[in-house]
Amino acid sequence: MSTDWKQSTKLVHGGIRRSQYGEVAEAIYMTQGFVYDTAEAAQARFEEAGPDEFIYARYGNPTVDMFEKRIAALEGAEDAFATASGMAAVNGALMSVCSAGDHVVAARALFGSCLYILQNVLGRYGVEITLVDGTDLDQWKAAIRPDTKAVFFESTSNPTLEVIDIKGVSELAHAVGALVLVDNVFATPVYSRAIELGADVVIYSATKHIDGQGRALGGVVLGTQEFIRETLMPYLKHTGAALSPFNAWLMLKGLETIKLRVDAQSRNAAAVAKAIQGHEKLARVIYPGLEDHAQHALVQTQTSGNGGTVIAIDMKEGKEAAFRFLNAIRVGVISNNLGDAKSILTHPATTTHASLSDEQREVLGITPGLIRFSLGIEDESDLVADVLQALEQA
Repeated sequence: MSTDWKQSTKLVHGGIRRSQYGEVAEAIYMTQGFVYDTAEAAQARFEEAGPDEFIYARYGNPTVDMFEKRIAALEGAEDAFATASGMAAVNGALMSVCSAGDHVVAARALFGSCLYILQNVLGRYGVEITLVDGTDLDQWKAAIRPDTKAVFFESTSNPTLEVIDIKGVSELAHAVGALVLVDNVFATPVYSRAIELGADVVIYSATKHIDGQGRALGGVVLGTQEFIRETLMPYLKHTGAALSPFNAWLMLKGLETIKLRVDAQSRNAAAVAKAIQGHEKLARVIYPGLEDHAQHALVQTQTSGNGGTVIAIDMKEGKEAAFRFLNAIRVGVISNNLGDAKSILTHPATTTHASLSDEQREVLGITPGLIRFSLGIEDESDLVADVLQALEQA
C-alpha cells in the first residue's frame, strides 16, 4: 500500500491481501487453525511466525489481519489488534497495562461499562483509580503523580459530549512517563487526530461507526508495534477476546463506506442541533459543533471543526417529556447503539447509564430528561421535520 494514499483510498484498499484466485472482495478465511507441511515447520512457526504466517485464530487470521492493517493505516498507527467487542478492547488495553499497586487517572465522564472495568475489575485487583473532571486540565495536573501508570478517557464523553483536550492531557501524562489511552468512538477514525495529538493507545468499538449498519460486534486497539505485540497481544491471545473472521470481513466492508456515512451523519447532526437550539421545550441542546458548546474552540483543532454524529437534548419537563418525545419519533428508532446508518435515540438514565447511582448521574449531567440522539444518513429535511413534530407532542 502506498504511504501517499489519501484517506478515502486507504479506506478501500488498505491492508488488502488476495489469494491465488485474485478475488475482488476480500476473502473470508473461516478457519480456526492452520496446517504445517512438516513437524519442523510447525515448530519454526511457533518459535517465530513470519509476517504472512498464522498459528491460531485467537492469535491472528488473514481476514482479521486485513482489517487490522486497514484501520491502522487510517489511524496513522504502527499496529492494531482486533477484538470481539468494544468493551473487550477497553478491557484488554487496561488489563494488559496495569498491575496491582499501579495508579490510573481517568475522566469521570465514562460509559458505565468502562467505569465498571476501572473501579470493579482493576480496583478489585489492587489498582488505584482517581477520577477527575476530564475537561479541567488543572484537575488532571493535580491527580497525575510520578508513579501514575496510565491515564484513560473518552475523547468525547458518552452521553453528555464533553470534549477532552488530548494534547493537554497527553503532555501532562508523558511528563511522568504515563501511558495515554483514549476511547475515541465519538470522534470516529475519520476525524481522529488522537495519535498526532499525543495518544499512545487508541481504542474503538467497531460496532459503532466502523460497522455502522447494526450487524456485528467488534473492537480494535491501536498503538505502536511494540505495545500491540509485546504488551497487548500476549494478554488478549491468552484470554480469548479475538474478533471472528466473518465480523472482521463486515468491518472491512464498513470501512469502505465509513467516510461517506460519517460525513452525512455529521451534517445531519449539525442541522438538527441548529434547528432545535433554543426550543421552548428544551433545557439545553448539546453538540460540539455549536458555538455555545463549552469546548467548541477545542473542537476546531482536535477534530478539524467537526462536531460529530451525536447530539444530546435535555427536556425541561424530565423523564415523562423525554418518553413522550421518544414515542413520537417516526424516522429514528429507540435503541441503545450509536453510530449507525439509522438514526438512533436513547434515554441514558433508564438504559445505558441506569447502573450508575443518582448521584453519579447528577455529577455527569445525565438528567431524567436527557436523550442521546445518534444521527443516521436519512434525509436532513425529514429528520428536522420529525424532531420538530415530536417536540410538539412532548
